[in-house]
Amino acid sequence: MTGGELLRKGTKALREAGIEAPRLEAEVLLAHAWGRSRTELLIAPEREVPEAVVHNFWKSVELRAAGMPVAYLTGEREFMSLSFSVGPEVLIPRPETELLVERVLGFLKEWRREVALAADVGTGSGVIAVSLACYEPRVHLFATDISGAALRLAASNAARHGVAERIEFVEGDLLEPVLEKRGGGAGAVVAANLPYIPRRELEKLPVDVRREPRLALDGGEDGLDLYRRLIPQAASFLRPGGLLACEIGEGQGRALAGLLDARYWTEVTVERDYRGEERLVTALRTGHPASLCTGGKNLCRGHQ
Repeated sequence: MTGGELLRKGTKALREAGIEAPRLEAEVLLAHAWGRSRTELLIAPEREVPEAVVHNFWKSVELRAAGMPVAYLTGEREFMSLSFSVGPEVLIPRPETELLVERVLGFLKEWRREVALAADVGTGSGVIAVSLACYEPRVHLFATDISGAALRLAASNAARHGVAERIEFVEGDLLEPVLEKRGGGAGAVVAANLPYIPRRELEKLPVDVRREPRLALDGGEDGLDLYRRLIPQAASFLRPGGLLACEIGEGQGRALAGLLDARYWTEVTVERDYRGEERLVTALRTGHPASLCTGGKNLCRGHQ
């Protein structure tokens, strides 16, 4: 069977399964199974496909038709023009999250210190931390996650892109392990793409999204439970003028902005993504001391 014939049949199978972009996904799956680029497939559609590749391709098509995300089948995802390894232990990076990275990079360009200390909270596959380290050589990062499996994958992505020496991966809850290690008042940036799907919405998500870790999706009753806990920790970690950048879902901007106490935060902004949906809340740390945020197990309990 030629590549062109296999793509036509794979596209038909995926279309019948209700996949939104069946041709594109068929190309991605065949390119992965054959170890070729999509461009090679399109240039030479008459090329015969080895039998083992045909078998692996159809196995991937069947799994995709059953709802398995393409990124888990290929083990790869592009983000900020970089390739990352992904797996079922982490949320699949979305292009919308690039907005957060772009805003942080823009902020760091204006940072007047020789070294910028940043934290990527809930790092998952590490795309935010690794991208920041790749594109801003002055930044040194803590990347935290409650999942040890996620941190191992993130560390491998950092090594893959040659920035492992500037990222410390720390297992623990939000910023707690960073504050225990480093204390407060030192950070330039806290970046967070935490779970923000309201719990009642989880079962309404597309079947392929429901294959991703629930831990990386469930944001509690209104989607903001983890942000309520992170904000006072971030107030402790950041030095005056430091940036807090939080990814959110549509309709959550006003609610999250309302959690940012004016004693500790200024220049609160809600930004929309390229689709016109609320996607990012940013704020700058004021000079007001967050004296109640002292680290340890009772972290920041004073002004939550």
